[in-house]
Amino acid sequence: MGRTERQREIARRRKRKTGLAKVRARYAASKNEGEKAELLAKARRMSPFIELE
Repeated sequence: MGRTERQREIARRRKRKTGLAKVRARYAASKNEGEKAELLAKARRMSPFIELE
């Protein structure tokens, strides 16, 4: 039996949360502006209104 829509929604939210945590950690550790811009673009694809600054 498949998963219900609510369960899929919760799974997407959890995956987004862990993915953004990884991007935030890499953003904090990055040194140059090019890498920071790349990570910000990746985070914006996952969550359009995120602020990493």
